[in-house]
Amino acid sequence: MTNREMMEYDVVVVGAGPSGLSAAIKLKQLSKKANSELSVCVIEKGSEVGAHIVSGAVIETRALDELIPEWKTKNSPLKTQATSDKFLYLTKTKSYQLPTPPQMHNKGNYIISLSDFTKWLAQQAEELEVEIYPGFSASEVLFDENNKVVGVATCDMGRLKDGSEGPNFERGIELRAKQTIFSEGCRGHLGKVLMEKFNLNSDNSPQTYGIGIKELWEVSPDKSQPGSIMHTTGWPLDNDTYGGSFLYHLDNNKISIGFVIGLDYKNPYLSPYLEFQRFKHHPAIKKLLEGGRRINYGARALNEGGVQSLPKLTFPGGMLVGCEAGFLNVPKIKGTHLAMKSGMIAAQSIFENIDKLDEISEFQTDIKQSWLWNELYKVRNIRPSFKWGFWKAIMYSAIDTYIFRGNAPWTIDHHGTDHENLGNKDNYKEIKYPKPDNVISFDRLTNVSFSGTNHEENQPCHLQLKDEDVPINTNFELYDNPETRYCPAGVYEIVFNNNKPKLQINAQNCVHCKTCDIKDPTQNINWVTPQGGGGPNYQGM
Repeated sequence: MTNREMMEYDVVVVGAGPSGLSAAIKLKQLSKKANSELSVCVIEKGSEVGAHIVSGAVIETRALDELIPEWKTKNSPLKTQATSDKFLYLTKTKSYQLPTPPQMHNKGNYIISLSDFTKWLAQQAEELEVEIYPGFSASEVLFDENNKVVGVATCDMGRLKDGSEGPNFERGIELRAKQTIFSEGCRGHLGKVLMEKFNLNSDNSPQTYGIGIKELWEVSPDKSQPGSIMHTTGWPLDNDTYGGSFLYHLDNNKISIGFVIGLDYKNPYLSPYLEFQRFKHHPAIKKLLEGGRRINYGARALNEGGVQSLPKLTFPGGMLVGCEAGFLNVPKIKGTHLAMKSGMIAAQSIFENIDKLDEISEFQTDIKQSWLWNELYKVRNIRPSFKWGFWKAIMYSAIDTYIFRGNAPWTIDHHGTDHENLGNKDNYKEIKYPKPDNVISFDRLTNVSFSGTNHEENQPCHLQLKDEDVPINTNFELYDNPETRYCPAGVYEIVFNNNKPKLQINAQNCVHCKTCDIKDPTQNINWVTPQGGGGPNYQGM
């Protein structure tokens, strides 16, 4: 096998999301202020910065104000300021307005496209001479003889489906660095490798996740209310399933609408995608969408574990930031400001210790001394309380928020891992979902076509099965193949050959949400990076 080319930097950042780009910007700001030279490289698996980024999204500007104080004069995409908040409890046909929890008050925040925001952050980074390379996916962590991380290698290009070298084969590149920042987003595949190798989860609760599914709509001008924010809870979910919706009015008659479901759900027949589709037919929602059109679609897993699920953040040669580590405030339904702040703190810690040959453990201390940690600590008990059921959790959350003000003398543990919570199919009835009407609701494959998703078909499958017998012998027999329902892109399909079931993986449909890697009941599915540039190509998401 041919040797890989090698490039050397002071710092390599894996992933051009809010945390990685903020880290790169901060590093360059610090080096310029000190009149020193610091080489920083960011690699991004999407075809362009923002192509794989999807979120609600409402941004709190606290971290941005610190990073780029003059952002309002730099043509940022923060244009639509929040003007109103509404929180509804839904039954099948009715809606009841509830008091908006204090964490969900959005005065001073902005409704944005997170993909557009990361594009803008990338421009700010490039102005500071950060090197950014989209279309290059990091597929391997590089270690030296002492097991210190010394960088990453990008994916080989041009391999054929059987793994052999095709006519256009190009070996990946080694990007070596004094420190490597991993900011791949929620359930990063290299982050998983690092957590296992360095036992980074030995002292924390298991991480727990949700799946967020989103559509971008263009609605009738008379229904557009720029700055209006609405969240709902209740129907169509039962009281034992955590989740709810968001609906944000942007400018230009755009509405960002989506649904989040906790991946600790028990019913193997539940389909997060179809729950979202039938939610849109609720009278309070449908009236906003009628006469409009869906223009984009996407999905992504998100961390819900909070402060008690954060892993150890450092190891020899590198650190975890952003959603890679789990920095998301679940009651606020916001993580961008926390992800950015974690990247900024990482940059400060690295800059002050760049010549340290081993682990920059100061980062962990610096995080715990920041407003980021204080914010997450105060809401740590709200999400895990929902394991007791919806109404008990609502009552507890009110007590925790208004009486203890987040300082209760206890910390509630999570339920365990999400995949362990899936129940046996014999204990549940199949859910009969209504057929999509192709006006308000849509089938998965139609929606995937609005995500811009594309993969080179003749490449090794990036959805790897550890044991090819498990999908039928275990998932089919015990759970009626839940992967055919929890995937929001129709990747997993049961086909019959001579009346025998077989799992077919349509990897070209994958929107890189990582749900399968999280929810598979035996953890038999391992998501690894496809060749660079493949996947969704989100615009305005």
